[in-house]
Amino acid sequence: MSAAPVGNTGRVTEVVIVGGGTAGWMTAAALAKILSPEYKVCLIESDEIGTVGVGEATIPMIKLYNNALELDENEFIRETKGSFKLGIEFVNWGRLGDSYIHGFGKIGQDLGLLPFYQYWLKMHQAGKAGGLDDYSINTLACRYDKFIPAVTDRPNSPLADIAYAYHFDAGLYARYLRKYAEARGVRRIEGKIASVEQHPHSGFVEAVTLESGERVGGQLFVDCSGFRGLLIEQTLQTGYVDWTHWLPCDRAVAVQCTSGDTITPYTRSTAREAGWQWRIPLQHRVGNGYVFSSPHISEDEATAVLMRNLEGQPLTEPRVLRFVTGKRKKFWNKNVVAIGLSSGFMEPLESTSIHLIQSGIARLSAFFPHAGFDQVDIDEFNDHANFEFDKIRDFLILHYHATERDDTPMWNYCRTMSIPESLTRKIELFRSNGRVFREGNELFAEPSWVQVMYGQRIHPQSYHALVDVYSEAKIAEYMAGIRGVIANCVKVMPRHEAYIAKYCAASM
Repeated sequence: MSAAPVGNTGRVTEVVIVGGGTAGWMTAAALAKILSPEYKVCLIESDEIGTVGVGEATIPMIKLYNNALELDENEFIRETKGSFKLGIEFVNWGRLGDSYIHGFGKIGQDLGLLPFYQYWLKMHQAGKAGGLDDYSINTLACRYDKFIPAVTDRPNSPLADIAYAYHFDAGLYARYLRKYAEARGVRRIEGKIASVEQHPHSGFVEAVTLESGERVGGQLFVDCSGFRGLLIEQTLQTGYVDWTHWLPCDRAVAVQCTSGDTITPYTRSTAREAGWQWRIPLQHRVGNGYVFSSPHISEDEATAVLMRNLEGQPLTEPRVLRFVTGKRKKFWNKNVVAIGLSSGFMEPLESTSIHLIQSGIARLSAFFPHAGFDQVDIDEFNDHANFEFDKIRDFLILHYHATERDDTPMWNYCRTMSIPESLTRKIELFRSNGRVFREGNELFAEPSWVQVMYGQRIHPQSYHALVDVYSEAKIAEYMAGIRGVIANCVKVMPRHEAYIAKYCAASM
Protein backbone atom coordinates (compact mmCIF):
# COMPACT_ATOMS: atom_id res chain seq x y z
CA MET A 1 0.00 0.00 0.00
CA SER A 2 1.30 3.50 -0.76
CA ALA A 3 0.40 6.96 0.44
CA ALA A 4 -3.09 7.90 -0.66
CA PRO A 5 -4.31 11.28 -1.84
CA VAL A 6 -6.70 13.16 0.43
CA GLY A 7 -10.15 11.61 0.43
CA ASN A 8 -9.34 8.05 1.48
CA THR A 9 -10.66 7.60 5.00
CA GLY A 10 -9.26 4.12 5.53
CA ARG A 11 -6.76 3.27 8.22
CA VAL A 12 -3.07 4.11 8.26
CA THR A 13 -1.48 0.78 9.08
CA GLU A 14 2.01 1.17 7.57
CA VAL A 15 4.40 3.51 9.37
CA VAL A 16 7.99 4.07 8.26
CA ILE A 17 10.45 5.73 10.63
CA VAL A 18 13.48 7.18 8.86
CA GLY A 19 16.44 7.31 11.21
CA GLY A 20 17.33 5.65 14.50
CA GLY A 21 19.07 7.19 17.48
CA THR A 22 17.09 8.45 20.45
CA ALA A 23 14.31 10.03 18.36
CA GLY A 24 13.80 7.05 16.09
CA TRP A 25 13.75 4.39 18.78
CA MET A 26 11.64 6.45 21.19
CA THR A 27 9.10 6.79 18.39
CA ALA A 28 9.31 3.11 17.46
CA ALA A 29 8.96 1.94 21.07
CA ALA A 30 5.94 4.18 21.67
CA LEU A 31 4.17 3.09 18.49
CA ALA A 32 4.91 -0.53 19.30
CA LYS A 33 3.19 -0.03 22.64
CA ILE A 34 0.21 1.90 21.24
CA LEU A 35 -0.57 0.05 18.02
CA SER A 36 -1.96 -3.46 17.65
CA PRO A 37 -0.16 -6.22 15.70
CA GLU A 38 -1.94 -5.57 12.39
CA TYR A 39 -0.12 -2.24 12.16
CA LYS A 40 3.30 -2.48 10.55
CA VAL A 41 6.07 -0.26 11.89
CA CYS A 42 9.52 -0.35 10.39
CA LEU A 43 12.59 1.76 11.15
CA ILE A 44 15.36 2.43 8.65
CA GLU A 45 18.80 3.30 9.94
CA SER A 46 22.39 2.86 8.88
CA ASP A 47 25.22 1.88 11.19
CA GLU A 48 27.47 4.03 8.98
CA ILE A 49 25.53 7.21 9.82
CA GLY A 50 26.30 8.43 13.31
CA THR A 51 23.85 10.02 15.70
CA VAL A 52 24.35 13.22 17.70
CA GLY A 53 24.13 11.18 20.90
CA VAL A 54 24.77 13.96 23.42
CA GLY A 55 21.19 14.43 24.66
CA GLU A 56 21.97 12.86 28.00
CA ALA A 57 20.05 15.08 30.44
CA THR A 58 16.26 15.13 30.74
CA ILE A 59 13.40 16.82 32.59
CA PRO A 60 10.76 15.09 34.75
CA MET A 61 8.30 14.49 31.89
CA ILE A 62 10.55 11.65 30.71
CA LYS A 63 9.07 9.62 33.58
CA LEU A 64 5.66 9.82 31.87
CA TYR A 65 7.13 8.30 28.72
CA ASN A 66 8.96 5.53 30.58
CA ASN A 67 5.87 4.78 32.66
CA ALA A 68 3.68 4.60 29.55
CA LEU A 69 6.05 1.94 28.21
CA GLU A 70 5.92 0.24 31.64
CA LEU A 71 9.70 0.30 31.96
CA ASP A 72 11.22 -0.77 35.24
CA GLU A 73 13.06 2.29 36.54
CA ASN A 74 15.94 0.47 38.21
CA GLU A 75 16.52 -1.72 35.16
CA PHE A 76 16.39 1.33 32.88
CA ILE A 77 18.99 3.16 35.02
CA ARG A 78 21.26 0.10 35.07
CA GLU A 79 21.00 -0.46 31.31
CA THR A 80 21.78 3.18 30.48
CA LYS A 81 24.40 3.65 33.23
CA GLY A 82 22.26 6.54 34.35
CA SER A 83 21.84 8.73 37.39
CA PHE A 84 19.08 10.90 38.82
CA LYS A 85 18.55 14.62 38.28
CA LEU A 86 16.83 17.06 40.64
CA GLY A 87 17.61 20.23 38.70
CA ILE A 88 20.26 22.32 36.96
CA GLU A 89 22.90 24.48 38.60
CA PHE A 90 23.69 27.71 36.72
CA VAL A 91 27.10 29.24 37.38
CA ASN A 92 28.28 32.72 36.25
CA TRP A 93 25.08 33.60 34.39
CA GLY A 94 23.85 36.73 36.17
CA ARG A 95 27.36 37.85 37.15
CA LEU A 96 30.73 36.16 37.39
CA GLY A 97 30.70 34.28 40.68
CA ASP A 98 26.90 33.83 40.79
CA SER A 99 25.36 30.41 41.28
CA TYR A 100 21.76 29.25 41.59
CA ILE A 101 19.83 26.04 41.04
CA HIS A 102 16.75 25.68 38.88
CA GLY A 103 15.20 22.83 40.81
CA PHE A 104 12.32 20.71 39.63
CA GLY A 105 9.12 20.54 41.62
CA LYS A 106 7.59 22.76 44.27
CA ILE A 107 8.91 25.73 46.18
CA GLY A 108 7.55 25.76 49.75
CA GLN A 109 3.85 25.35 50.41
CA ASP A 110 1.19 27.74 49.16
CA LEU A 111 -0.70 29.77 51.73
CA GLY A 112 -4.21 30.97 51.04
CA LEU A 113 -4.62 32.10 47.44
CA LEU A 114 -0.94 32.86 46.85
CA PRO A 115 2.10 30.78 45.96
CA PHE A 116 4.80 30.45 48.58
CA TYR A 117 7.39 32.53 46.74
CA GLN A 118 5.25 35.68 47.09
CA TYR A 119 5.58 35.49 50.90
CA TRP A 120 9.28 34.75 50.50
CA LEU A 121 9.67 37.88 48.35
CA LYS A 122 8.30 40.10 51.11
CA MET A 123 10.52 38.60 53.79
CA HIS A 124 13.61 38.42 51.60
CA GLN A 125 13.21 42.06 50.56
CA ALA A 126 13.04 42.92 54.26
CA GLY A 127 16.22 40.92 54.96
CA LYS A 128 14.29 38.38 57.05
CA ALA A 129 14.56 35.26 54.84
CA GLY A 130 17.47 33.34 53.34
CA GLY A 131 17.85 32.11 49.79
CA LEU A 132 15.08 30.43 47.86
CA ASP A 133 17.08 27.16 47.90
CA ASP A 134 16.21 26.62 51.56
CA TYR A 135 12.51 26.26 50.76
CA SER A 136 12.67 23.61 48.02
CA ILE A 137 13.55 20.02 48.83
CA ASN A 138 14.96 19.54 45.32
CA THR A 139 17.40 22.43 45.46
CA LEU A 140 18.48 21.78 49.04
CA ALA A 141 19.08 18.09 48.25
CA CYS A 142 21.26 19.15 45.30
CA ARG A 143 23.46 21.17 47.65
CA TYR A 144 24.11 18.07 49.75
CA ASP A 145 24.23 15.53 46.87
CA LYS A 146 21.23 13.66 48.29
CA PHE A 147 18.55 11.73 46.41
CA ILE A 148 15.50 9.58 46.98
CA PRO A 149 12.39 9.15 44.79
CA ALA A 150 9.18 10.77 45.98
CA VAL A 151 7.79 9.00 49.05
CA THR A 152 4.19 8.62 47.93
CA ASP A 153 2.83 7.30 51.23
CA ARG A 154 3.61 10.63 52.95
CA PRO A 155 1.30 13.04 51.13
CA ASN A 156 1.85 15.96 53.50
CA SER A 157 5.63 15.68 53.56
CA PRO A 158 8.12 17.47 51.28
CA LEU A 159 9.43 13.96 50.57
CA ALA A 160 6.26 13.43 48.52
CA ASP A 161 7.08 16.50 46.42
CA ILE A 162 10.41 15.34 45.01
CA ALA A 163 10.36 15.70 41.22
CA TYR A 164 13.22 14.22 39.27
CA ALA A 165 14.52 13.30 35.86
CA TYR A 166 17.54 11.36 34.65
CA HIS A 167 21.00 11.56 33.17
CA PHE A 168 21.81 8.64 30.89
CA ASP A 169 23.94 7.48 27.99
CA ALA A 170 21.82 8.37 24.95
CA GLY A 171 23.34 5.60 22.85
CA LEU A 172 22.53 3.00 25.50
CA TYR A 173 19.00 4.41 25.85
CA ALA A 174 18.42 4.02 22.10
CA ARG A 175 19.75 0.45 22.28
CA TYR A 176 17.48 -0.31 25.24
CA LEU A 177 14.42 1.00 23.40
CA ARG A 178 15.40 -0.82 20.22
CA LYS A 179 15.30 -4.10 22.13
CA TYR A 180 11.88 -3.11 23.53
CA ALA A 181 10.50 -2.14 20.10
CA GLU A 182 11.79 -5.13 18.20
CA ALA A 183 10.37 -7.49 20.83
CA ARG A 184 6.97 -5.94 20.03
CA GLY A 185 7.15 -6.32 16.28
CA VAL A 186 9.01 -3.28 14.96
CA ARG A 187 11.13 -4.24 11.96
CA ARG A 188 14.56 -2.66 11.68
CA ILE A 189 15.99 -2.23 8.18
CA GLU A 190 19.69 -1.55 7.84
CA GLY A 191 20.71 0.72 5.00
CA LYS A 192 21.12 4.20 3.58
CA ILE A 193 18.31 5.89 1.68
CA ALA A 194 19.25 6.65 -1.92
CA SER A 195 16.01 8.20 -3.19
CA VAL A 196 12.53 9.23 -2.13
CA GLU A 197 9.41 8.53 -4.20
CA GLN A 198 6.48 10.98 -4.05
CA HIS A 199 2.87 10.75 -5.26
CA PRO A 200 2.73 12.62 -8.60
CA HIS A 201 -0.30 14.74 -7.62
CA SER A 202 -0.43 15.07 -3.83
CA GLY A 203 3.33 15.14 -3.26
CA PHE A 204 2.93 12.64 -0.43
CA VAL A 205 5.93 10.41 0.20
CA GLU A 206 5.10 6.93 -1.08
CA ALA A 207 8.36 5.06 -0.58
CA VAL A 208 12.06 5.30 -0.04
CA THR A 209 14.64 3.25 -1.92
CA LEU A 210 17.82 2.13 -0.22
CA GLU A 211 21.28 1.97 -1.74
CA SER A 212 20.82 -1.79 -1.82
CA GLY A 213 17.86 -1.33 -4.16
CA GLU A 214 15.24 -2.31 -1.57
CA ARG A 215 12.05 -0.25 -1.80
CA VAL A 216 10.25 0.49 1.47
CA GLY A 217 6.72 1.82 1.07
CA GLY A 218 4.40 3.24 3.68
CA GLN A 219 1.49 5.53 4.41
CA LEU A 220 2.84 7.63 7.29
CA PHE A 221 6.52 8.60 7.40
CA VAL A 222 8.22 9.84 10.56
CA ASP A 223 11.40 11.79 9.87
CA CYS A 224 13.95 11.12 12.61
CA SER A 225 16.94 11.75 10.35
CA GLY A 226 18.43 14.50 12.49
CA PHE A 227 19.60 17.94 11.42
CA ARG A 228 19.51 17.11 7.69
CA GLY A 229 15.73 16.44 7.70
CA LEU A 230 15.89 13.96 4.83
CA LEU A 231 12.13 13.92 4.25
CA ILE A 232 10.77 17.06 5.91
CA GLU A 233 13.37 19.39 4.36
CA GLN A 234 15.43 17.74 1.62
CA THR A 235 12.35 16.18 0.01
CA LEU A 236 9.43 18.44 0.96
CA GLN A 237 11.43 21.69 1.31
CA THR A 238 9.36 22.75 4.30
CA GLY A 239 11.56 25.66 5.36
CA TYR A 240 13.14 26.69 8.65
CA VAL A 241 12.75 29.55 11.14
CA ASP A 242 16.18 30.73 12.34
CA TRP A 243 16.42 32.03 15.95
CA THR A 244 20.17 32.65 16.00
CA HIS A 245 19.63 36.39 16.55
CA TRP A 246 18.12 35.54 19.95
CA LEU A 247 20.04 32.36 20.75
CA PRO A 248 23.48 33.05 19.26
CA CYS A 249 25.24 29.76 20.02
CA ASP A 250 25.63 27.69 16.84
CA ARG A 251 28.29 25.15 17.77
CA ALA A 252 29.05 22.65 20.49
CA VAL A 253 32.17 20.66 21.23
CA ALA A 254 31.57 17.52 23.32
CA VAL A 255 33.87 15.16 25.19
CA GLN A 256 33.57 12.50 27.89
CA CYS A 257 35.84 12.26 30.92
CA THR A 258 36.40 10.19 34.03
CA SER A 259 34.54 11.10 37.20
CA GLY A 260 35.27 11.16 40.90
CA ASP A 261 33.49 9.43 43.76
CA THR A 262 30.54 11.85 43.93
CA ILE A 263 27.73 11.52 41.40
CA THR A 264 25.93 14.84 41.70
CA PRO A 265 22.12 14.68 41.32
CA TYR A 266 22.01 17.67 38.99
CA THR A 267 23.31 18.99 35.71
CA ARG A 268 25.70 21.94 35.81
CA SER A 269 25.74 24.78 33.28
CA THR A 270 28.69 27.17 33.59
CA ALA A 271 28.65 30.35 31.51
CA ARG A 272 31.92 30.88 29.62
CA GLU A 273 33.33 33.69 27.50
CA ALA A 274 31.26 32.88 24.41
CA GLY A 275 28.65 30.39 25.57
CA TRP A 276 28.36 27.82 28.32
CA GLN A 277 29.72 24.45 29.43
CA TRP A 278 27.58 21.48 30.42
CA ARG A 279 28.45 18.79 32.94
CA ILE A 280 26.29 15.65 33.04
CA PRO A 281 27.29 12.97 35.59
CA LEU A 282 26.66 9.31 34.75
CA GLN A 283 27.67 6.25 36.74
CA HIS A 284 30.74 5.49 34.63
CA ARG A 285 31.76 8.88 33.29
CA VAL A 286 30.90 12.56 32.97
CA GLY A 287 29.55 14.10 29.77
CA ASN A 288 30.93 17.56 28.99
CA GLY A 289 30.41 20.09 26.27
CA TYR A 290 30.93 23.73 25.39
CA VAL A 291 28.00 25.32 23.54
CA PHE A 292 29.38 28.45 21.88
CA SER A 293 28.87 31.23 19.37
CA SER A 294 31.26 30.78 16.44
CA PRO A 295 31.44 34.52 15.61
CA HIS A 296 32.84 35.06 19.12
CA ILE A 297 35.24 32.13 19.51
CA SER A 298 36.83 29.64 17.12
CA GLU A 299 36.25 25.89 17.29
CA ASP A 300 39.89 25.34 18.29
CA GLU A 301 39.69 27.94 21.07
CA ALA A 302 36.39 26.53 22.36
CA THR A 303 37.86 23.04 22.38
CA ALA A 304 40.88 24.27 24.35
CA VAL A 305 38.61 25.97 26.92
CA LEU A 306 36.58 22.80 27.35
CA MET A 307 39.63 20.56 27.74
CA ARG A 308 41.12 22.91 30.36
CA ASN A 309 37.93 22.70 32.41
CA LEU A 310 37.42 18.95 32.67
CA GLU A 311 37.34 17.41 36.15
CA GLY A 312 38.86 14.12 35.00
CA GLN A 313 40.87 12.55 32.22
CA PRO A 314 39.30 12.66 28.74
CA LEU A 315 37.89 9.35 27.53
CA THR A 316 37.07 10.41 23.96
CA GLU A 317 38.31 12.82 21.34
CA PRO A 318 36.47 16.16 21.29
CA ARG A 319 33.69 16.24 18.69
CA VAL A 320 32.26 19.44 17.18
CA LEU A 321 28.56 19.72 16.32
CA ARG A 322 27.16 22.51 14.16
CA PHE A 323 23.53 23.61 14.40
CA VAL A 324 21.08 26.44 13.83
CA THR A 325 18.70 27.05 16.71
CA GLY A 326 15.14 27.27 15.41
CA LYS A 327 12.25 25.19 14.09
CA ARG A 328 10.70 23.88 10.89
CA LYS A 329 7.99 26.03 9.38
CA LYS A 330 5.82 22.92 9.56
CA PHE A 331 6.40 19.95 11.84
CA TRP A 332 3.88 17.86 9.90
CA ASN A 333 3.87 18.34 6.14
CA LYS A 334 1.72 16.13 3.90
CA ASN A 335 2.27 12.61 5.30
CA VAL A 336 5.63 13.33 6.94
CA VAL A 337 5.98 14.12 10.65
CA ALA A 338 9.32 15.44 11.87
CA ILE A 339 10.38 14.30 15.34
CA GLY A 340 13.64 15.10 17.09
CA LEU A 341 16.35 17.22 15.49
CA SER A 342 14.62 17.06 12.10
CA SER A 343 11.82 19.18 13.61
CA GLY A 344 14.13 21.89 14.90
CA PHE A 345 16.84 22.46 17.45
CA MET A 346 16.56 23.99 20.89
CA GLU A 347 20.00 24.15 22.44
CA PRO A 348 20.36 21.89 25.51
CA LEU A 349 20.49 24.64 28.14
CA GLU A 350 17.33 23.38 29.89
CA SER A 351 17.57 19.76 28.73
CA THR A 352 14.51 19.96 26.48
CA SER A 353 15.77 17.97 23.46
CA ILE A 354 14.50 14.57 24.57
CA HIS A 355 11.31 16.14 25.92
CA LEU A 356 10.58 17.57 22.46
CA ILE A 357 10.93 14.08 21.03
CA GLN A 358 8.52 12.82 23.67
CA SER A 359 5.98 15.59 23.13
CA GLY A 360 6.16 15.11 19.36
CA ILE A 361 5.33 11.43 19.85
CA ALA A 362 2.46 12.34 22.19
CA ARG A 363 1.06 14.78 19.61
CA LEU A 364 1.38 12.20 16.86
CA SER A 365 -0.59 9.76 19.02
CA ALA A 366 -3.27 12.39 19.70
CA PHE A 367 -3.56 13.25 16.00
CA PHE A 368 -2.84 9.82 14.50
CA PRO A 369 -4.36 10.14 11.02
CA HIS A 370 -6.79 8.38 8.77
CA ALA A 371 -5.41 7.60 5.33
CA GLY A 372 -7.01 10.81 4.10
CA PHE A 373 -4.69 12.95 6.26
CA ASP A 374 -7.22 15.67 7.11
CA GLN A 375 -5.57 19.07 6.83
CA VAL A 376 -7.46 20.48 9.81
CA ASP A 377 -5.78 17.87 12.04
CA ILE A 378 -2.35 18.58 10.57
CA ASP A 379 -2.81 22.33 11.08
CA GLU A 380 -3.81 21.83 14.71
CA PHE A 381 -0.81 19.54 15.28
CA ASN A 382 1.47 22.25 13.89
CA ASP A 383 -0.18 24.97 16.00
CA HIS A 384 0.43 22.97 19.19
CA ALA A 385 4.05 22.28 18.22
CA ASN A 386 4.67 25.94 17.35
CA PHE A 387 3.29 27.05 20.71
CA GLU A 388 5.55 24.65 22.58
CA PHE A 389 8.67 25.63 20.67
CA ASP A 390 7.97 29.36 21.02
CA LYS A 391 7.47 29.15 24.80
CA ILE A 392 10.64 27.10 25.29
CA ARG A 393 12.47 29.59 23.06
CA ASP A 394 11.43 32.46 25.34
CA PHE A 395 12.59 30.58 28.44
CA LEU A 396 16.00 29.95 26.88
CA ILE A 397 16.36 33.55 25.72
CA LEU A 398 15.67 34.65 29.31
CA HIS A 399 18.88 32.96 30.47
CA TYR A 400 21.00 34.86 27.95
CA HIS A 401 19.30 38.24 28.22
CA ALA A 402 18.90 38.41 32.01
CA THR A 403 22.54 39.08 32.74
CA GLU A 404 24.62 41.95 34.07
CA ARG A 405 27.75 40.60 32.42
CA ASP A 406 29.59 43.02 30.16
CA ASP A 407 33.00 41.32 30.19
CA THR A 408 32.83 39.80 26.68
CA PRO A 409 31.31 40.79 23.33
CA MET A 410 28.84 37.89 23.35
CA TRP A 411 27.42 38.73 26.77
CA ASN A 412 27.23 42.41 25.83
CA TYR A 413 25.22 41.43 22.77
CA CYS A 414 22.86 39.18 24.75
CA ARG A 415 22.33 41.74 27.52
CA THR A 416 21.40 44.51 25.07
CA MET A 417 19.61 42.60 22.31
CA SER A 418 15.93 43.06 21.55
CA ILE A 419 13.81 40.12 22.71
CA PRO A 420 10.34 38.80 21.79
CA GLU A 421 7.48 40.93 23.10
CA SER A 422 6.04 37.86 24.82
CA LEU A 423 9.19 37.56 26.93
CA THR A 424 9.35 41.29 27.64
CA ARG A 425 5.84 41.12 29.11
CA LYS A 426 6.79 38.20 31.32
CA ILE A 427 9.91 39.93 32.64
CA GLU A 428 8.16 43.23 33.33
CA LEU A 429 5.29 41.51 35.11
CA PHE A 430 7.74 39.79 37.42
CA ARG A 431 9.85 42.90 37.87
CA SER A 432 6.90 44.88 39.21
CA ASN A 433 5.21 42.66 41.80
CA GLY A 434 6.74 39.23 41.24
CA ARG A 435 3.82 37.87 39.26
CA VAL A 436 4.28 34.88 36.96
CA PHE A 437 1.46 33.27 35.00
CA ARG A 438 1.72 30.05 33.05
CA GLU A 439 0.17 30.42 29.62
CA GLY A 440 -1.94 27.46 28.55
CA ASN A 441 0.02 24.24 28.71
CA GLU A 442 3.47 25.77 28.20
CA LEU A 443 6.24 23.49 29.38
CA PHE A 444 7.83 25.52 32.16
CA ALA A 445 5.62 26.35 35.13
CA GLU A 446 5.79 29.32 37.51
CA PRO A 447 8.52 27.94 39.84
CA SER A 448 10.90 27.54 36.89
CA TRP A 449 10.45 31.13 35.74
CA VAL A 450 10.79 32.44 39.31
CA GLN A 451 14.02 30.56 39.96
CA VAL A 452 15.70 31.65 36.73
CA MET A 453 14.56 35.28 36.84
CA TYR A 454 15.46 35.78 40.48
CA GLY A 455 18.62 33.72 40.13
CA GLN A 456 19.75 36.01 37.33
CA ARG A 457 19.06 39.20 39.24
CA ILE A 458 15.62 40.22 38.00
CA HIS A 459 14.38 41.28 41.43
CA PRO A 460 10.78 42.49 41.83
CA GLN A 461 10.18 45.97 43.19
CA SER A 462 7.44 44.62 45.45
CA TYR A 463 5.21 41.59 45.99
CA HIS A 464 1.56 40.57 45.64
CA ALA A 465 -0.66 42.95 47.64
CA LEU A 466 -2.56 40.09 49.29
CA VAL A 467 0.59 38.92 51.06
CA ASP A 468 -0.20 41.65 53.61
CA VAL A 469 -3.40 39.85 54.60
CA TYR A 470 -1.12 37.96 57.01
CA SER A 471 1.02 39.58 59.67
CA GLU A 472 4.77 39.49 59.34
CA ALA A 473 4.96 37.32 62.46
CA LYS A 474 2.53 34.81 60.93
CA ILE A 475 4.53 34.69 57.68
CA ALA A 476 7.82 34.28 59.54
CA GLU A 477 6.42 31.38 61.56
CA TYR A 478 4.99 29.75 58.43
CA MET A 479 8.27 30.06 56.53
CA ALA A 480 10.41 28.85 59.41
CA GLY A 481 8.26 25.75 59.70
CA ILE A 482 8.67 24.94 56.01
CA ARG A 483 12.41 25.54 56.10
CA GLY A 484 12.85 23.31 59.14
CA VAL A 485 10.81 20.44 57.78
CA ILE A 486 12.65 20.51 54.44
CA ALA A 487 16.05 20.58 56.17
CA ASN A 488 15.09 17.57 58.31
CA CYS A 489 13.87 15.67 55.24
CA VAL A 490 17.12 16.28 53.39
CA LYS A 491 19.10 15.08 56.42
CA VAL A 492 17.45 11.64 56.28
CA MET A 493 17.84 11.25 52.51
CA PRO A 494 20.68 8.98 51.32
CA ARG A 495 23.52 10.29 49.23
CA HIS A 496 22.87 10.01 45.53
CA GLU A 497 25.66 7.54 44.79
CA ALA A 498 24.58 5.41 47.77
CA TYR A 499 21.03 5.18 46.44
CA ILE A 500 22.33 4.15 43.00
CA ALA A 501 24.69 1.57 44.51
CA LYS A 502 21.83 -0.02 46.44
CA TYR A 503 19.13 -0.10 43.78
CA CYS A 504 20.40 0.40 40.24
CA ALA A 505 24.18 0.16 39.89
CA ALA A 506 25.29 -0.66 36.35
CA SER A 507 27.82 -3.35 35.56
CA MET A 508 30.88 -1.55 34.25
